[in-house]
Amino acid sequence: MIVVSDRDSLDERMVALDAGAADAVGWTDNLPEVVARVAGLLRRSRIAAGQLGEGELRIDLIDRRVERAGRLIRLPLREYDLLTNLARVPDHPVSRDTLLRAVWRIDFDPGTNRVEVHMSRLRAKVDRGFDWPMLHTVKGMGYALRSRPE
Repeated sequence: MIVVSDRDSLDERMVALDAGAADAVGWTDNLPEVVARVAGLLRRSRIAAGQLGEGELRIDLIDRRVERAGRLIRLPLREYDLLTNLARVPDHPVSRDTLLRAVWRIDFDPGTNRVEVHMSRLRAKVDRGFDWPMLHTVKGMGYALRSRPE
């Protein structure tokens, strides 16, 4: 639950948070920030329920099942791990180094193209045969999962 208060009082927000609210914002807060907070809360609640996904992509974290537009996509473990890492922060780039740490547990650049190879394979499964690509390379930043067409 997010509490939206008509007063901009820090004390009132603290009372709401202490009472169990997930977040508390003042009515005068920036509307885009409030929308982002609500989206983040919804995303966290889906993760807690064992689901990830944006738009037409659905990932069941318990059964390790991936669907796009209702079509089942079978993924090996590394590709599944890549996809879930990207899906946890939709529409935001994830660096190659972050993916190496999260998927391969490597804290240094091994000088190989393993991330690129696995991303290519993942793209072939997640994007091929659909109207628009979800997986994107963000030059100089890494990779991103887009939740809707650009």
